[in-house]
Amino acid sequence: MEMKISFPGGRRVDADFNGFTVPTDQSTEGGGEGSAPEPNDLFIASLGTCAGIYALSFCRERQLATEGLGIVLTAEKSQKSGLYVDIHLEILLPPQFPGQYRKAICRAASLCTVKRSLAKPPKFSVSASRR
Repeated sequence: MEMKISFPGGRRVDADFNGFTVPTDQSTEGGGEGSAPEPNDLFIASLGTCAGIYALSFCRERQLATEGLGIVLTAEKSQKSGLYVDIHLEILLPPQFPGQYRKAICRAASLCTVKRSLAKPPKFSVSASRR
């Protein structure tokens, strides 16, 4: 996958890939306009939405109702480092969700590719070149 990162002005930074543009901005407290999510917000959102697709797929594969299915993600940052130290996902189950599948849907959501990528982090490298 290749993304093109651009700087449209102010503290905004966009990622362009596969015909999509994902805008980011810094909060007003961080010197931006608050016109889009901050990159760290998108990072956390990617964890929640990834777990969500696994939970949704779990239900659809078993023909279980998904109306009312949801996830509440809470994330805590270290005051010292500003890095996330605790991320919790609570799967909100529809009232008619069968009890015997509770642990299984949690295991399914835990298979999220974004989460697994954090467990086995990729190698990072940064280089610079002239245009």
